[in-house]
Amino acid sequence: MDAADSADMLEDEKIRTQSVDLNTDTSLMVDISDALSERDRVKFTVHTKSTLPNFKESEFSVVREHEEFVWLHDRYVENEEYAGIIIPPAPPKPDFDVSREKLQKLGEGENSMTKEEFQKMKARTGSRVPCYFPRKLNFNVFLEFKGELNVRGKNKKERLGGLFKGLAKGVDEVLLSGQKDVDEFFETEKKFLVEYNMKLKDCTRTADRMTKSHKNVADSFIRISSSVSQMGTSEYMDIDRFLNKLAEYFEKARKLEGRVASDEDLKSSDLLRYYVRDTDAAKNLLYRRARCLADYENANKALDKARVKGKEVAAAETAQQTASEKFEHISEVAKQELTDFKTRRVQQFRKNMTERAELELKHAKAHVNLLKTSLGLLKEL
Repeated sequence: MDAADSADMLEDEKIRTQSVDLNTDTSLMVDISDALSERDRVKFTVHTKSTLPNFKESEFSVVREHEEFVWLHDRYVENEEYAGIIIPPAPPKPDFDVSREKLQKLGEGENSMTKEEFQKMKARTGSRVPCYFPRKLNFNVFLEFKGELNVRGKNKKERLGGLFKGLAKGVDEVLLSGQKDVDEFFETEKKFLVEYNMKLKDCTRTADRMTKSHKNVADSFIRISSSVSQMGTSEYMDIDRFLNKLAEYFEKARKLEGRVASDEDLKSSDLLRYYVRDTDAAKNLLYRRARCLADYENANKALDKARVKGKEVAAAETAQQTASEKFEHISEVAKQELTDFKTRRVQQFRKNMTERAELELKHAKAHVNLLKTSLGLLKEL
């Protein structure tokens, strides 16, 4: 398989992507088994296996587009029942130009990787999809309903309304940011996530620059190889053979450097970009809880005023009790969510950094072997 074949795979073939367990057990397993590009849209095949009684079949598949994933995400964001949950970010719109470039780099390296290694690396070029949603009606419809969900994009008026809503939320966040939390756990988490999110964005930019630098080195190698090869037209055969062997070294070194860039992009930049968005989702959870705390405090003030005036005390007590229960519930769920988020985040970073280090060692050894072999051939000449 050459680079062009790999680049065309996203257009002409269905790409396998890795399975994602939605639970620690196997009662519900969902994977995006295929992705097929059709002009300006991408169709994902969502494959489900489940032993849960709320599904009609134990195994089934449906075809979904990007807008339908966004629709599912928005259903949970807008539902107060899930206010205490870190709702995974909606997946970014597939950029097949980027994915095609990654597959090109992977295709160039297939000859130096086992088939299993190549398929494993190729699988990671798929778009990241949120791996957790509560099992409720919308989720079941998303997984089971065979037809199109008829999800449409927002019109201009709705987008404008969403803009003002976002601005209002931003102002609200600023006002709530100075709020002293009654629970030290959440106060600590808020400070950490704000700083951590900024650090992740800085790291992502640095990782992208590093990847670009490796790509530039690879491009330089191919230019050197081409130039040296053109020089190898001398009437002196020994010089001709020497320069051609030297050109071969730079061509092979270019492929190695290109794979280093691809590995860093897949193992570092992609992971960082995902957790920038995932950390934003965790910050949104803290915002919802802070909003709930502010409502609870306002309910307490309203109750105090009602008691002083001796009017509508019962209604104020009911509102205060409801606000209290809501705040206690979101705090309980959110604490567990944030604790799990930390564990999951650390495990994922450790896994990716370990794999990245192993790949860098592998490429470094390959480059050393290439240098030894090339020097040996040049000495023979």
